[in-house]
Amino acid sequence: MELWQESLRQSLTEPAELARRFGIDAAPLEAVAARYPLRIPRYYLDLIEGVGDPLWRQAVPDPRELEDDGLDADPLAEERLAPLPAVVHRYPDRVLLLVSGECALYCRFCTRKRKVGCAASRLSLDELYAGIDYIARTPAISDVLISGGDPLLLSTDLLEDLLIRLRRIPHLEIIRIGSRVPVTLPQRIDAKLCAMLKQFAPLYLNTHFNHPRELTTQAAAACARLADAGIPLGNQTVLLRGVNDDAATMAALCKGLLKIRVRPYYLHQMDLVRGTGHFRTRIEEGMALLQALRGPVSGLAIPHYVIDTPGGRGKVPILPETVESLGDEVVLRLSDGSRLRYPNAVPPKG
Repeated sequence: MELWQESLRQSLTEPAELARRFGIDAAPLEAVAARYPLRIPRYYLDLIEGVGDPLWRQAVPDPRELEDDGLDADPLAEERLAPLPAVVHRYPDRVLLLVSGECALYCRFCTRKRKVGCAASRLSLDELYAGIDYIARTPAISDVLISGGDPLLLSTDLLEDLLIRLRRIPHLEIIRIGSRVPVTLPQRIDAKLCAMLKQFAPLYLNTHFNHPRELTTQAAAACARLADAGIPLGNQTVLLRGVNDDAATMAALCKGLLKIRVRPYYLHQMDLVRGTGHFRTRIEEGMALLQALRGPVSGLAIPHYVIDTPGGRGKVPILPETVESLGDEVVLRLSDGSRLRYPNAVPPKG
């Protein structure tokens, strides 16, 4: 067993340990963890300073996850857009290749919380290879995003095998990896992994820092190893109530990312995922945040503010020219000239 795998094996997975460590009642958390799994690596656990802080909110079960918030378990219609268990084919020329059903840390706001960490998300080798075969026989596909779960929780040898198979496909031009392990389990980004990934240039990696306290020396070193291997790094942040929904926090995060050679790429409006309503912010709050960044923060550090639209229609930039009206329902103008009505009401703070 490699060091990173041993670190993962030692992760906190029981609410009772959280209760002992932070002096809280485990019972409300146990019901949530029975539905949506709990896993916090020791590295990330040590970054949490107290109950309810921005890192706690991302990692620790909240009873509100079980409330009926009127949201959809699969708002992006990924199940409908999946021709095979390992493939989501939303755009004509791009696919998601889902290669892992687990993550180092189970984020409480996850878009795929309906299945990540659960038995239903486990894929066999045959299913992974069938997904690659689908890409190979679909010439329109030129871009693949390897996701999951977290692809970097695969063994280095298995991930290399998948990348070799993808690189053999003549019409596949771009390979991207989406991973949060630089944030949650940076020891996974070891020399062996980086040497392997370096073989497959051009290869892009988008990671997922949400708060400046996640920009530790260990995370910076992990990103440096990837960048030194020639892998361009981007970051996708989710706008989360009580985590990063103020200008000072977002500015510190975006500027800090550039310092560790990670380009802020997307700021995502929260997906309308069942069990995550308490994280939601209003769209005008996100627009105000982006406006506050302009000027004090370099243009290199300002991400694109986007909505991943319900029903699987893809991402829409949130700009003054695309927002036709605000209120408890927002009207967005799409690139094809059509309009999208998007729910903007959020639960009261508490």
